[in-house]
Amino acid sequence: MKQELLIRQIGRRLETPGMKTPALLSASIILAVSITAHAQLLPVLGSQRVGITTAEFLKIGVGARANAMAESFTAVANDVFALYYNPAGITEFDKTQLAFSHSTWFVGLQHDFIGGVYHLNRQNSIGVSVISLRSDDMPVTTEYQPYGTGEYFRYGDVALGITFARKMTERFSFGVSVKYVDETLADVSLRGVLVDLGTYYRTGIGSTRFAVSVSNFGGQMAPSGTAQLVDGTSVSSFQGFSPPTIFRIGFAFEPYEDRSNRITASAQLNHPADNSENLAVGAEYSYVSMFYVRGGYKINVTEQTYSAGAGIKASTSFALVSFDYSFTPYQRLGDVHRFSIDLSF
Repeated sequence: MKQELLIRQIGRRLETPGMKTPALLSASIILAVSITAHAQLLPVLGSQRVGITTAEFLKIGVGARANAMAESFTAVANDVFALYYNPAGITEFDKTQLAFSHSTWFVGLQHDFIGGVYHLNRQNSIGVSVISLRSDDMPVTTEYQPYGTGEYFRYGDVALGITFARKMTERFSFGVSVKYVDETLADVSLRGVLVDLGTYYRTGIGSTRFAVSVSNFGGQMAPSGTAQLVDGTSVSSFQGFSPPTIFRIGFAFEPYEDRSNRITASAQLNHPADNSENLAVGAEYSYVSMFYVRGGYKINVTEQTYSAGAGIKASTSFALVSFDYSFTPYQRLGDVHRFSIDLSF
């Protein structure tokens, strides 16, 4: 009840003469969403859904820029990493882009993203992406041979995606991605086809943007192959699980911008299929479109809360090159450092 009264007070304030500025309205929208999400949704729903999906590597964010902003990127999504967060966002820039992102994930796993976007014309854009999570060779151990059998196995995941997006009007864009997913552990593999959908809308109120995306949508996937048990029996029938579908709704705007300085702020509500709802807020400061500082915070996420990063953009003889870095601490699992490079032609 208190949250509803506060939102109504914000609405009355906007009707006051002299208060209908785009920045104030944008901030009020973000504040209202944040209050409603945190007070009503976040503490109540989702904790009973933990651990019910497969292909968990699809939940690992890509791109140092987006991760530095706590992945509050769905309504920002104006570079090649929109291929992951919101496929409609690849219409929000006009240059051909190629990008690579790398991070060392927990327990020494290597996580990489490669993506490219090409614009067919002013309305239509296409993109391709590859996401990979892999381990080094690991020794096979059993209850009777805990120090190894002399054999080795490897864990590896890969997602191959192709994206199409269209700018329907000057304000509204729509995008769709189709992904082939392969998850392999020793002799057992899981394969499937998933879909991402995204929309991107410029409200016309200053620079305010509103975006919605649904990622990893598809049917249940079950592993195939044969697993050898320690008693010699073989298992070739496995239970199927749903993919890690996530629904995102976000807002973004520039509360301050002049010839040299720009601040971008964003807020995003995340609704995962296998966990509680959470809220992410992020900000990016840029100086002369060359130097960048970023930060973000997640609410209702116990293991990871804040993130930070920086970037630099430089013009070369063949392309505009962006280097970005992000730092994300996890309470019990350790720190994750991400590095990205983005080429615009």
